[in-house]
Amino acid sequence: MRTDTLFSSYALGALTLPNRIAMAPMTRCRAVNPACAPTPMMVEYYGLRADAGLIISEGAPVSLQARGYAFTPGLYNAEQIAGWRAVTDGVHRQGGRIFAQLWHCGRISHGSLRKDGAPPVGPSAIIAANGMTMALDRATGQAAFVPCEAPRALSTAEVKGVVDEFAQAAKNAIDAGFDGVEIHGANGYLLDQFLSSYLNDRRDEYGGTLENRCRLHLDVARAVTAAIGAGRTGIRLSPLGQASDMQPDPEPMATYGYLAEELQKLRLVYLHLYDQSTSWIHDPTNALLRLIRAKFTNALMLCGGFDGAKAEAALAAGSGDLIAIGKPFISNPDLVSRLRRGVDIAAWDNKTFYAGGHSGYLDYPAFSG
Repeated sequence: MRTDTLFSSYALGALTLPNRIAMAPMTRCRAVNPACAPTPMMVEYYGLRADAGLIISEGAPVSLQARGYAFTPGLYNAEQIAGWRAVTDGVHRQGGRIFAQLWHCGRISHGSLRKDGAPPVGPSAIIAANGMTMALDRATGQAAFVPCEAPRALSTAEVKGVVDEFAQAAKNAIDAGFDGVEIHGANGYLLDQFLSSYLNDRRDEYGGTLENRCRLHLDVARAVTAAIGAGRTGIRLSPLGQASDMQPDPEPMATYGYLAEELQKLRLVYLHLYDQSTSWIHDPTNALLRLIRAKFTNALMLCGGFDGAKAEAALAAGSGDLIAIGKPFISNPDLVSRLRRGVDIAAWDNKTFYAGGHSGYLDYPAFSG
């Protein structure tokens, strides 16, 4: 039996996590129903992974306009709240803990996802030329990945409305039984789009200066903490990320140093850093990682290419407090047990990440041996 740091308990707000392993948020597109509500399959899927120290749900759109992919379960109507309640009850029955990830896709979207065909929205009217989204053929009900449509720029009043949507979705998450929420501020989606100096060409209080480009992250964080408490609010960032047709920040030390310091002032329970390149986050001497670690002194969660050995090394170096792992949780419902026992990790089938129903979702077996 291994007894190293990865499997030690950790106090996260009012929660006591039995280990330092978080199941990272991963879009699975299984909410195939008119309300885009969680299904019984999802109850089983999350319940099987309840021995993670913390589960972070797949991204839940905060409104109809926030949607960017077909069949993603939201947190903005009664059916969705009821569906998520079944999921959280199932996780809690297994002794687990689960946060909801609150999501607005911004320009990474398509009008087919809304009954009125409304186009995507963003900080500006700049299209994600190389971005892809899962659109819906309303005639057949089938979904397929297609290029994103051109967005329209949100008005200042609409941006403030988005802040309200996040706050309401956070309240809905608590009503649905979640232990807390993670604000999705990463991976080229709406908040990350506002942060981008090349993409955000606004002339109002949400554009131009560094402080203005960070304003939406901070306004959302402030509104969510006011709604449900800082001890139940985390946020995800992806410094240097290039997903969803993004470009790396030209001044990451300034941008993320400022943002981390301001988020700490709001006393969020954790900051979740995702390194899409799976490179710099494993280097304890990396200047950006060290800066963020110094500026944000509550729990720091690291994500990006971690296995058991790399996770243990990062914790031992003091680079972070929690380690989020993604795709291995898809194909290993018993991942925590496998890591603890040092047994092989089963391979995943990426063709079933976003489609396939039961296949590639509930048919990965636990380890036997």
